[in-house]
Amino acid sequence: MRQEHEIICAGFGGQGVLSMGSIIAYSGMIEGKEVSWMPSYGPEMRGGTANCIVIVADDRISSPIITKFDSAIVLNQPSLDKFEKAVKPGGLLLYEQSTIIHPPTREDIDVVCVPAIEEADKLKAKQVANMIMVGAFLEKRPIVKIETIVSALKKALPEHRHHLIPVNELALKRGKELVHLNEKITA
Repeated sequence: MRQEHEIICAGFGGQGVLSMGSIIAYSGMIEGKEVSWMPSYGPEMRGGTANCIVIVADDRISSPIITKFDSAIVLNQPSLDKFEKAVKPGGLLLYEQSTIIHPPTREDIDVVCVPAIEEADKLKAKQVANMIMVGAFLEKRPIVKIETIVSALKKALPEHRHHLIPVNELALKRGKELVHLNEKITA
């Protein structure tokens, strides 16, 4: 059976949205899958809106341009407002808890609230909030392995940033744990 997963990652510039998507795509490549990563951002970059479309598939990808997604990972309210409707029925929407004023209202998708910024602060590394979101995403949709994400970080990060790999690995694991804590709270 053909496997293909279409994701939109969206938020403000500077939140690591584009790197989150590129690491997922790079991990898919490492695992021998077909991938597509298409970034989009406003001219102001940091502080402006940014998003990327990521497709990870077993077979050739017909088009990187899509308007409906299997999953959305959103880090701010404008992105939620824009992309909540674009998640396919039965899909997944993960959102960052502290940046969303009006939570998603759809009942035909799996919605997971993740306190990524709060947890990144606890790790004393607010730049890993995006990896907390990736960990939560992969717990719900294991399209690539966490170990592959860590390998991708080792290859993608410049040498002078390799000291951040252990905290990124902690962030990925914390994201996976948060999904289960969230399910216990909402159940």
